[in-house]
This record gives sequence, C-alpha cells and structure tokens, in this order.
Amino acid sequence: MVKIYNTDLETNQLEEIKEFKKGSWINLVNPSEIEIKKVCESIKIQEDFIRDALDYEEKARIDIEEDDKTILFIVDVPIVERNGENDIYTTMPLGMIVVRDDFFITVSLRKNKVINDFERRKIKDFQTYKKSKLIFQILYLNSSYYLSYLKMINKETEIAEYVLKNSMKNKELLKLLDLEKSLVYFTTSLKSNEIVMEKTLRGKIIKLYEDDEEILEDAITENRQAIEMSKIYSDILNGTMDAYASIISNNLNGVMKFLTAITIVLAIPTMVSSFWGMNVNIPFQNSRFGFIIMIFISVILTLLVTLWLKRKEMLD
Repeated sequence: MVKIYNTDLETNQLEEIKEFKKGSWINLVNPSEIEIKKVCESIKIQEDFIRDALDYEEKARIDIEEDDKTILFIVDVPIVERNGENDIYTTMPLGMIVVRDDFFITVSLRKNKVINDFERRKIKDFQTYKKSKLIFQILYLNSSYYLSYLKMINKETEIAEYVLKNSMKNKELLKLLDLEKSLVYFTTSLKSNEIVMEKTLRGKIIKLYEDDEEILEDAITENRQAIEMSKIYSDILNGTMDAYASIISNNLNGVMKFLTAITIVLAIPTMVSSFWGMNVNIPFQNSRFGFIIMIFISVILTLLVTLWLKRKEMLD
C-alpha cells in the first residue's frame, strides 16, 4: 500500500495526494514489488533502501548514501500480535528515508500506531516538508508508545499473578512466559533505538534546528526511561517466574509425599490380612472371633501408623 501526503504551504493542512510532489511524505505499508519499483523510479532512489526496511530481522541503524544524498533511518517500533488467546508484545522495523531535500518516506511491514497517529492528524504541528522535525517527532512518539506498552505489560503481569495465587493454571503461566519474552524484545529494541538517536544527535547526520534538537533530546530521555522500566519489569517478572517454579515444585513434592503416606497406611490392613491368609498355624485361626480380632489388629496398627506419619508431617 502506498499513500502520499503533503502539507499545503498556504493552509498548512495535511492532505492526501496522488502524485509524487516535492516536500511530500510517502508512506509504504507492506508494498508490492510493483509499488516498490514505481516509487524508486519516480523519485530516483535505490530499491535496497526500501527492501532493507521490510526485513523483519533488520536491526536499528543509519545508512547514508552520499551519491544519492539519501539517508536511511531504521528503528524498532512496538506492535501487538495475537497468539491464540494471548497478546504478544513485540517489535518490528520502521524505515524512514530522507531523499535529498525532496521527499520523506516511511516503510513498514504492517500498520502501526506510530504512523497511524500521523496519518489521522492526531499529531499537531508537523509538516511534511520539515523532514528533520518529522523524524524526531516519530522517534519521540515511538518512545512514548514503548512506555505505554510497558505499563500494559505490567498490568497484565499483575492480573496473571492474581489468578495464579488462587489457582495454578498453565494458561496464566504461559501468559507470564509470553510477557517475559516481550520484555526481552523491548529491551533489545530500545537499546538499538538509543544508539540510532544518540548517533543522530552527536553526528549531525541530518540538519538540526534548535527546536528539532529539543524534540530529539526529549525522545532520547523517553527512550532511556523506557529502557529502565523494561529492565525493572523484566527483573520482577523473572523473580516471579522463579518463585512460581519453586511453588509448583514444592506442591508436587507435597502431593507425592501425601500419596506415599496414604500408600503406607493402606498397606497395613493388606499386610495383616495376608498373614492370616497363609496356610500355616497362626494365632486366633481357630477362634470364632478370629475375623473380628484381625480387623481390630488392622485398625489399631493403621491408627498407630497414621499418628506416626502425622507427627512426621507426612499427611499435612
């Protein structure tokens, strides 16, 4: 899908257009081969710039092509994927391409909230022809969404822990495992994004204006805060998972201990009846009260063994 947006110089309003106009913003979402070739031929850039951003495994980085005066920024943006009954928080690459001083391009494999907010005009004071500012606004909004998703992960963790306190369910344990994976993805992506933003701030890769630099610094601050939150939540979740693993192991040991004790108790009557079933001379075998005596002996021995196991805390 290809959409082209342009900010009108007179009204300063964002409008969707059909032609490739200088100063416009081109948004590509999972584009086809035909769309990629059309964009590259129209604005004269290499296809690799777009294809690199469509690689799901691509890491956050900056690539500069001096000959074409084209700069590629790749950062990771947070997304939510459905896995059965659970939501998995993960990341995907977002490419931002500055083509000379003419065009600004965003490339992604699927729709994401960061770009959607710009398309829906939720972000005020942005113009398509101010490419530096637009990049930094995207970076800032991206860091803000990381913080929002981290808070959602923390809330879902608390809910899963509350359910597990009342009943050990595999569903909730798997949910915690998915959340733990999400935090690993977030931490890795946030660190990579930080490197890109720091390099942009220090290296003067793109023209910085005073107001733009403040937005970039705010984005870096938000990103660092997200990194700290991700580390804290990850440590807490790791500790929680270890604790529940110990609880499950302890509960299993308790069940095995109880079943072993019950087996011992039930073995007493069986053992007594086996003795009196042998074809040898046994006390009370000729007594008419022999059966009652045998039952009485079995009950007494069973009670004694039960009390002994109780004292040993085998039947708790």
